[in-house]
Amino acid sequence: MTTAQHSTKQDILNFLLKHGQTTAQELAESLEISPQAIRRHLKDLEAEGLILHEAVHTGVGRPNYVYVLSKQGREQFPSRHDEFAVSLLDTLTETVGVEQVGSILRKQWERKALEYRDRIGLGTLAERVAKLVDLRRQEGYMAEYYPVSAEGTPIDTGKANPKTGDRFILTEYNCAISHIAESYPSVCGHELEMFLVALDCQVERTHWLVNGEHRCGYLIQPKHP
Repeated sequence: MTTAQHSTKQDILNFLLKHGQTTAQELAESLEISPQAIRRHLKDLEAEGLILHEAVHTGVGRPNYVYVLSKQGREQFPSRHDEFAVSLLDTLTETVGVEQVGSILRKQWERKALEYRDRIGLGTLAERVAKLVDLRRQEGYMAEYYPVSAEGTPIDTGKANPKTGDRFILTEYNCAISHIAESYPSVCGHELEMFLVALDCQVERTHWLVNGEHRCGYLIQPKHP
């Protein structure tokens, strides 16, 4: 994507955020771009899942199409929810104490673990890991996984089916709750427990963003007999 294309698409997203909905013609007039070019950008944005359209019938003839931001498109804009969460936790700590806040955080992660477990369902460990990675991606994590040998070395997926392995490394290159983790690192411990419950397996941390590494990593394998 060229810079100009990126700028135009961002302008379209900004316009939709401000106005709620619009037509291709309104966008063309506002951004001073031809309707044909605007429609190409709209088609691309819809293919990326950032906008949605609906047909509006105003009388005889072809319907008019109105465009709106999708949930994914709205999430492209900066959010300071994590800063609010840290501030809220700070206030709770001052009000009810460190131990009580710790109990609250643990309860939250227990609920999340059960939600994950329900959504992941049954299946092989490989299938459960794949579903967990998909859920984490939906929540804003850049997550991936790959099979490893008993010695912990990566297995060539061209020679081994990742859907049939029983030892995996799950890697997350960003953290959707990084500001919270920096101020309350205990949430990372709860997250580890959450994966253990959700996958019903053994989980060990191999890398940690909070320690200055560029990713969080987890070794996932069946429980020891």
